Amino acid sequence: MSDLERVYTQLLARAPENKMEPRMAPMFRAMEVLGEPQKACPVIHITGTNGKTSTARMIESLLRAHDLRTGRYSSPHLVSVTERISIDGEPVDEQTFVRVWDEISPYLDLVDAELTAQGETRLTYFEAVTILGFAIFADAPVDVLVLEVGLGGITDATNVADGAVSVITPISLDHTDLLGDSPGLIAEEKAGILKPGGYLVSAIQPVDAADVLLERARELEIPFGFESLDFKLLERQVAVGGQLLRIEGQAARYDEIFLPLYGAHQAQNATVALAAVETFLGGGQRELNADLVRQGFAETTSPGRLEVVRTAPTVLVDAGHNPDGISATAAAVKESFGFSRLVLMLGILQEKDAAAMLYQMREEYGDLVEDLCLTQSSSPRAIPAGELATLAIEAGWPEEDLYVTENLEDAIEWSVGRAEAGEDLAGGVLVTGSITLVGEISLLLKGRG
Repeated sequence: MSDLERVYTQLLARAPENKMEPRMAPMFRAMEVLGEPQKACPVIHITGTNGKTSTARMIESLLRAHDLRTGRYSSPHLVSVTERISIDGEPVDEQTFVRVWDEISPYLDLVDAELTAQGETRLTYFEAVTILGFAIFADAPVDVLVLEVGLGGITDATNVADGAVSVITPISLDHTDLLGDSPGLIAEEKAGILKPGGYLVSAIQPVDAADVLLERARELEIPFGFESLDFKLLERQVAVGGQLLRIEGQAARYDEIFLPLYGAHQAQNATVALAAVETFLGGGQRELNADLVRQGFAETTSPGRLEVVRTAPTVLVDAGHNPDGISATAAAVKESFGFSRLVLMLGILQEKDAAAMLYQMREEYGDLVEDLCLTQSSSPRAIPAGELATLAIEAGWPEEDLYVTENLEDAIEWSVGRAEAGEDLAGGVLVTGSITLVGEISLLLKGRG
């Protein structure tokens, strides 16, 4: 077992990621015994339902174009846990990951012992990785931390940090059992990252969610900027390999921006990211260097978000796993890729509403999809492929269009074969449903070159 595998095994032995504890005291205690690493640099804190990771990566790239050393904390990961903790746009090296973990472990043991004595669950997987992230960023050190919330806001482990800028991406219904069953209730949770002395930057929101965010900003007496009112996307054109944008920021207008990502949702994420960086660097009052803005966006990547991992035929992977994410992906696929037919490869985790996802995919893709490959990742939370098949038939997918396999190599071979079956060579494959499936398929295909 390598040192990284040893550390990852220790992390996995804790409460799993989907069992986040709605608490903050253990995180503040861990920060206290470690010397407050969450205060080592200014923070841009990001929450929302969809687009958090892509927005975080755009903010990171824009800051790096302005010669700032960045840290970025995001979740979940695609292939390696080190992806969650990035420095200067790259996952932290394994040696640093292991070294800092070994340095802080005795302090985490102390917190664990206190929690156990109180009859509480010891630090969870997500809490432990978040603590490790703060320690690594303080050790580096970095000039600014782009910090992505794991779930919600008020009691998310990342909320021990105080954001100089708090960014709220579009809010919609997801994790309703934990966060609430309306955008307004979910916004109350996410508004928890707003802090005195900070600044709110928000995407367009449902009315009830916008009202909650605005009220909270006024309670804290912090300035705010909302998409469409204070900044906006002026123009978007589909281009080879992405799209061309024109954005009205809070301080200036920026033209001829090439974004190498697909879909209207990514253009919206870019608009919010630019407003956040304008705010961080100049309070939203100072125009940024347009060439550096173009450079930052042009260098942005977002693995697992409508990413091309193979050509001839084109294989796309996308981690969209809720209704709005599914709709955004479908629109982007139709707009940016000239498929005459599409093969869907689908795997879903147990905490998701698989029946609703299957029904919506049937509605969104219509006649474009003739073949559906149902499979599963290695995650213990994956719905068995056979169960997915039953749900697919109940959702209206013809049984003769389904292929069911637990083997990912087999799933790839069948899906690619079906995409190549037409005479026009215009077939493609979309792998989606869960980030664990996307990660494993990406590793298989990229590993093959």
